[in-house]
Amino acid sequence: MRTIRVGLVGLGTVGSGVVEIFRRHRDDFVTRAGVDVVLARFADRNPERFAELGLPAEACTTDAADLLADPGLDIVIELIGGTGAAREVVLGALKAGKSVVTANKALMAAHGQEVMAAAEQAGVDIMFEAAVGGGIPIILPLKRSLVSNEIEAVYGIVNGTTNYILTRMAEDGLDYAQALAEAQARGYAEADPTADVDGLDAAAKIAILASIAFNSRVTFSQVPAEGIRSIEPVDIGYAAEMGYAIKLLAVARRTPGGIDVRVHPAMIRADHPLAKVSGVYNAIYVVGDSVGETMFFGEGAGSLPAASAVVGDVIEVARHMQTGCVALVGCTCSEDLPVRELGELVTGYYVRLHVLDEPGVLASVAAVFGKHGVSLASVIQKRAVGDASAEIVWLTHEASERAVRAALDEIAGLEKVEAVASVIRVERL
Repeated sequence: MRTIRVGLVGLGTVGSGVVEIFRRHRDDFVTRAGVDVVLARFADRNPERFAELGLPAEACTTDAADLLADPGLDIVIELIGGTGAAREVVLGALKAGKSVVTANKALMAAHGQEVMAAAEQAGVDIMFEAAVGGGIPIILPLKRSLVSNEIEAVYGIVNGTTNYILTRMAEDGLDYAQALAEAQARGYAEADPTADVDGLDAAAKIAILASIAFNSRVTFSQVPAEGIRSIEPVDIGYAAEMGYAIKLLAVARRTPGGIDVRVHPAMIRADHPLAKVSGVYNAIYVVGDSVGETMFFGEGAGSLPAASAVVGDVIEVARHMQTGCVALVGCTCSEDLPVRELGELVTGYYVRLHVLDEPGVLASVAAVFGKHGVSLASVIQKRAVGDASAEIVWLTHEASERAVRAALDEIAGLEKVEAVASVIRVERL
């Protein structure tokens, strides 16, 4: 049994977790997994982290290129994030004949094809389990355990920050700003939460999952994303009254017209398992033609959960090296399915309007919906907004996105309509 030497680039939250797991369990890897793996080199732009983590000075450098040039390293772990320097590190390591383990969702969602091709050309592994769902195993299950299925759909609550915010709004009546401030105070949200609350983080993750599930390349730029900034406590209250919960949902579905992929707030039935996923937890719901419905649940972020997935990938790569087999499951994008435009979506809609509290408003709004072929399932009018205004909530039957948006554009221009306050899709899982 030869010792597999590993270089770690990036000693932030996840990187420090990787160091801790190796300290706890390195000896166990020999007995449990049949491999001897050692963290041999470390790179980080902040040299203070080396001392903070108790790393030997001779094994540390502030230049990641030193690790790429080290002929004694077998595997490089990239944990610096982004698509700039990280891309150079990953491609450089692969070119140098080193297998790579990364947690970089942005890189894999935007440049996955380039990275996978570089790994194939070099005859080494590229593993990225921690890129989606933190500690939740989902990448390898899709590639291996569920490979006997035609995957029909993947639905995910894949951003812990937004799920925490929506949970606090639902359970304790906080508004968005209050819930976000609390999430930031607890370390669940960044000082700049844009990537999370605007759905961009989830879009990168569902692009990766869709590519694997449907064996067809989906990139980050192809995923329409809407965030949760506009969700108000009143929307959550109406949803609960009608038997729904509101979640930031990442959706990837196989349809006759191609791949339906998107991220947005969605109302889902309160009795569905995804509706019960609360706090910072994540869940990924997969539907296959043979296995039926399965759900993967767990902590989607944090130092040790994400580090657990990273170290699991390192052990898997080390096993490949031990047996002389690498790149067992590389790029699976053998199909070329089109990505459908959002306007082609057909689903139900929740629409909240502020209108003048006068006779005839309901009829005029309903007439516009009918003109555009949007059938209405129910209407609620019971809340005053100011002295002369009222609030109306409509729930539609399934209708096309294009038709609903056209109707709302016309409704917004009606004399008795003050504002289209909220529009949320109703996802019938």
